[in-house]
Amino acid sequence: MKKGDFGYQIPLELIAEENRAAADGLDRSYDALREDLRRSGLLDRLGTDLDPITEQVSRFDVAVPSWGVSTGATRFARFSLPGEPTNVLDRLTDVATIHRLSGATPRISLHIPWDSTAAAHEVLDHGRRLGLGFDAINSNTFQDQPGQPLSYKFGSLSHTDAAVRAQAIAHNLACCEFGRAIGSDALTVWIGDGGCFPGQVHFRRSLERTIESLREIYGGLPEGWRLFVEYKPFEPAFYSTVIQDWGTAYVISRDLGDRSACLVDLGHHLPNANVEQIVARLIALGKLGGFHFNDSKFADDDLTAGSLRPYQLFLIFCELVDADNDAAVDRRFFHPAYMIDQSHCVKDPIEELIQTAEEIRRAYAKALLVDREALAGFQDRNDVLMAEMTLKAAFETDVRPILRRARVLRKAAADPIAVYRKARYREEKARERRT
Repeated sequence: MKKGDFGYQIPLELIAEENRAAADGLDRSYDALREDLRRSGLLDRLGTDLDPITEQVSRFDVAVPSWGVSTGATRFARFSLPGEPTNVLDRLTDVATIHRLSGATPRISLHIPWDSTAAAHEVLDHGRRLGLGFDAINSNTFQDQPGQPLSYKFGSLSHTDAAVRAQAIAHNLACCEFGRAIGSDALTVWIGDGGCFPGQVHFRRSLERTIESLREIYGGLPEGWRLFVEYKPFEPAFYSTVIQDWGTAYVISRDLGDRSACLVDLGHHLPNANVEQIVARLIALGKLGGFHFNDSKFADDDLTAGSLRPYQLFLIFCELVDADNDAAVDRRFFHPAYMIDQSHCVKDPIEELIQTAEEIRRAYAKALLVDREALAGFQDRNDVLMAEMTLKAAFETDVRPILRRARVLRKAAADPIAVYRKARYREEKARERRT
């Protein structure tokens, strides 16, 4: 076991050793996939070989939320896990471990005040030494904090009391200051404001107050920063929510200015919503800010991305890849931020985040294999069946050899879960982090 400034870390030598042991099998499966794609003519039609596609996949990464490395809670209870992080520096260490194994998570997204238990310079130094960057900073005005003078029980940025709104605005601006000190470049705002009963909230005035509050926050953004407006149809306000859908988020972002855009959380939609179409609309409007990846059965279940709706995740990436290849899309407004947002209640959070990063890359890899020229032709000729079959051909391709090769290219683990368990990281951290 190797000890260092960060406690136990999974040895790079173990990763390299496991990769060497698996190399022959990995090469054979990769070469077999390449040959299959050549025989089908897809690589010729795409005008490329498999290696450039794999390189693209290896460069795709996603941020991990600091809160994601701790065990989440159900509506009724939380079942803790040995070795959970006890502070923000521990959380950075765990995220760096996920990146060491997956090669796909080089940034962490902090949540204030949960992550302000250490000074910004300490967080920055710890992150830098771990090789981590910092993604969007997340504010919290959906719950009261110890010592907070005014309550958010009846709202924050939309509250009827100007003093409560001022408190919420000040918190968001303080988040920007913390984020600027650690190198973040965006602020994500999600509020639970709304009403639980008819008559509780004046719909138009509550939205007006929210926009007015967000204007003040937008005006205080550091130079070069973006403000992501997140929406959610319900919870905790079950009758009405102030920012309840992508249309409202779009109107707010448009009103604020070019540095504001909408954040799409895959769980923040009513059942059966066409999320890929929403993504396409926001791209067309120049207001797609980024994503929170997860999966859901009913609404905001925060399940592992791709666990229930892998085809939907693939279709979302089809829209993203299509826009990336479209010269008509304005690059000033199309550079989405990608982040995971899940509640890990019954799985080991580190394992689930590794699994999620894999699922996101899987969807991306499959989207890169869509024969877009053929698809466009079928769409123009209204050949419904062949258009769908073109998408299905890419979705049904087994891209595991690409994903494994992509990780090895980044000196990560070909089989990250196996290495994580063999290294007994959870057990080591349970000994280190006894409280």
